[in-house]
Parts: sequence; C-alpha cells; structure tokens
Amino acid sequence: MTTNYTDFNKDKSSSEISSDNQIKTTDVNVLLNRVKLDKKKTFKKNIIVSLLLVGLICSIAISLII
Repeated sequence: MTTNYTDFNKDKSSSEISSDNQIKTTDVNVLLNRVKLDKKKTFKKNIIVSLLLVGLICSIAISLII
C-alpha cells in the first residue's frame, strides 16, 4: 500500500514540475494597445496641466494689471 502512496506523490510532483515549465505567452496586440492607451492618457494629462498653468498665469497677469 505504501508504494501506491509514494507513486501518487511522485506523479503529483512530476505534474507540478511540468506545469511550471509551460511557457507563458501574451498577445502582442494587447501590449501595443496598452501602450497606446497609456500614451493617450499622458497626452491628455499634459494638455490639462498646461491649460491650467496658462489659465493661472493669465489670471495672475490680469489681476496685476487691474
């Protein structure tokens, strides 16, 4: 009976090793889409920050002129 248990343990450990050796793949298109979305987000953030900065400078200039 003990040989059956050890065989089961050996089978289990060999299956775990084989599952660890599998190659993980990712779709390149998914990665490229993620990069494009990140670029769009950073571009939008840069535009918003620059508009806020220009608005702040204009408001300070107007308040100093008045």
